[in-house]
Amino acid sequence: MTNADPEARDRDAGGAALPSPGTAADATRPPEVSTAARLLIAPIRFYRAFISPLLGPRCRFEPSCSAYGLEAIAVHGALRGLWLTARRIGRCHPFHPGGYDPVPPRPVRSHDETQGS
Repeated sequence: MTNADPEARDRDAGGAALPSPGTAADATRPPEVSTAARLLIAPIRFYRAFISPLLGPRCRFEPSCSAYGLEAIAVHGALRGLWLTARRIGRCHPFHPGGYDPVPPRPVRSHDETQGS
């Protein structure tokens, strides 16, 4: 079975044109989460749903360590996200003042920076 309109595959159900890969619309989409990242996210979600409510609010940081871990893994991927989360949990002790500690942004990599005009 062939399609009468060869450009129909580039349109959504309403007939609007879909963005081509590599356009600005791709930059606004969240990155795909890898299988390794999903495996790391699952125990954090379990902790937040079942263990954290029993312990009560104890975190000295904003966002909480579990929220930080979820965001770090989603933004930076499994390996770097796990490293950032472990560092954050290591700072969670009575001698650290705590406070606002956001996940660092993903570094921007451009060909312009590496070519040294």
